[in-house]
Amino acid sequence: MSDTAEVPEDDCLAVWCAGDEWCAVTCAMDVIGKKWHPVIVHRLLQHEALRFNELGEEVDGITNKMLSQSLEDLEENELVDREIVNEKPVAVEYSLTERGQSLEPVIDSLEEWGKTYLRPPESEQEPAC
Repeated sequence: MSDTAEVPEDDCLAVWCAGDEWCAVTCAMDVIGKKWHPVIVHRLLQHEALRFNELGEEVDGITNKMLSQSLEDLEENELVDREIVNEKPVAVEYSLTERGQSLEPVIDSLEEWGKTYLRPPESEQEPAC
């Protein structure tokens, strides 16, 4: 499947999208809207490629099991590439595919929206000057 190919309508029938038979927003959220997916994509955009443990350190609060499941899902959806970089000991590196990199403006927009409209908890805010 090409990175620019449209998703066939039969591949994403989402009855929970306001009654539409096919909804691009619903289908996109089905791919990238899972709890950890946008954060993983964001970290890979920042670092280009990371090994499993490095990625786990970058995504604060994620368990190894959830990271593994999320990476498998992102790989299945052709957003993340998994490459074995060393056989003994086995080392795997994750990076974004071209399709995954195409999410950069979406992730950047989410980051800007968060900076504009959301604030960290009081204990994490910098003291007022």
